[in-house]
Amino acid sequence: MKAIQINEGKMFWEETSLPTYGDSEVLIKIKATAVNRADLAQKAGLYPPPPGASQILGLECSGIIEKVGNKVKNRKVGEEVTALLSGGGYAEYVCCPENHVLPIPKSLTLLESAAIPEVFATCWFNLFMEGNLKTGEKVLFHAGASGIGTAGIQLCREFGCYSYVTAGTEEKVNFCVELGSEEGIVRSENRYGSFKNYCPDGLNIILDPVGGNYFEENLNNLAIDGRLIIIGILGGIEGKLNIGHLLMKRQKIIGSTIRSRSIKVKGQVMEQLFYKIWPLFNARKIKPIIYKTMNINEAENAHQIMSENNNIGKIVLEIS
Repeated sequence: MKAIQINEGKMFWEETSLPTYGDSEVLIKIKATAVNRADLAQKAGLYPPPPGASQILGLECSGIIEKVGNKVKNRKVGEEVTALLSGGGYAEYVCCPENHVLPIPKSLTLLESAAIPEVFATCWFNLFMEGNLKTGEKVLFHAGASGIGTAGIQLCREFGCYSYVTAGTEEKVNFCVELGSEEGIVRSENRYGSFKNYCPDGLNIILDPVGGNYFEENLNNLAIDGRLIIIGILGGIEGKLNIGHLLMKRQKIIGSTIRSRSIKVKGQVMEQLFYKIWPLFNARKIKPIIYKTMNINEAENAHQIMSENNNIGKIVLEIS
């Protein structure tokens, strides 16, 4: 098969070995994958795959099951599916535990379905499972026009919560508001302002891919019993912490990545997506926001678009 190989920081579509699937895994012939910030970090040597995972880029895909292991019970050959991956999506084939694989929503195409797993799994896991988000609570999404931001805004809207965003441009803020967010702030010089005018009592959850240089402002904007969930470190690994402020407001700081979670935990996330979120896709109440679809041979250009923050929503890479 062919897959993206990295040589001196550049990506090339080259021949490599076909992955071997286990007894509880399926082999998927990939139709499409999607670009995530983690791909850019891995390509730069800053985010290695978990032990045992494929070294090939790509944390999600859609495609058709070509083979199934002896112990696979719920998936079948020929089924059109979408999958959450620990790696391997930038390729013609990938193997994956069956409990990380779901049939594509009836309302979506294979190409569209490639943009679902990573962002919707990340949002569902961190907001509802880690963050214990309740109806009526207020959530702030940094990088609100990203794949995760646009997924999270829709989930908040459908589950009776209020969302707020920061974004790089007024155009992106406006897009988020049209999608369902209450208000937004255009960040400047890697900082953002106070949301006190919109949320005088503070925000209940902040989902933050930035880290470092947002840390102090995040805590200042967080409510009593608020939860700061850090899912990335685009703004650095160090931040100032007022411990007294943290104690008085009973705030929680949660560090979270979904890629390194166990097979069992990721399977639980996917199961909850199927029962809680798939009906919303099928009813066309939510959808993956796709900025652009490109060919896998254009992966370098796709990464450049993301690194320059030009996209609103996901960038999909078509493979077959």
